[in-house]
Amino acid sequence: MFLELIGTIFAGFAFAGVVMVLNKFTGGRLPRWAAPVAAGAGMIGMTITSEYSWYDRTLESLPGSLAVVQEVESKAFYRPWTYVAPFVDRFAAIDKDSVKTNENVPEQRLVDLYFFGRWAPVSKIPVAVDCAQNSRANLVDGAEFASDGRLLNAAWIKTSDNDPLIEATCGV
Repeated sequence: MFLELIGTIFAGFAFAGVVMVLNKFTGGRLPRWAAPVAAGAGMIGMTITSEYSWYDRTLESLPGSLAVVQEVESKAFYRPWTYVAPFVDRFAAIDKDSVKTNENVPEQRLVDLYFFGRWAPVSKIPVAVDCAQNSRANLVDGAEFASDGRLLNAAWIKTSDNDPLIEATCGV
C-alpha cells in the first residue's frame, strides 16, 4: 500500500513535469492550470492501473500449488469505469498440496482455503469436502473426528454440481 502511494505521488510529479517542459517549449502558451490537472490525471491513472493490475500481480507471486476457486469483481458508483470493466479485488484459492485424505473415508477430503483481498491480510480456513455428496463444511471452529476419521460435528453445505471448490479439491 505504501509503495503504491509513493508510485502515485511520483506519477503526479512526472505528469506535471511533462506539462511544465511542454509549456517551456511552447513559450509559456499553456494555461496555468495545465500542470495541476496533468498531475491529478496522472495520479488517477496510476491508481486505476494499480487496481486493475493487482490481481495479476498477486497471482504471479503465488506458488503453483494454489488454484483459484472464486473471483470477486468490484463495481462502485464512485468509479464509473468499473461498470464497463470491473476488476477483481478479492479471490479465494485452495492449496492443492494441502489436500488430505483418509483411507477410511476416501470420499471426504480436507483442504486449506485462502482468502486474498486487495487491502486485506490473507486469511485461511480449513474446509472439509465430501466429493460423493457434493457438499462442504467450513471447519473454522474446529472439528471433531470419530475413530474411523468421519467428521462428527460438521455443518455440511450442499452445493451445486459444478462448485469450483469441490471440483478443484476432488480433482486432485
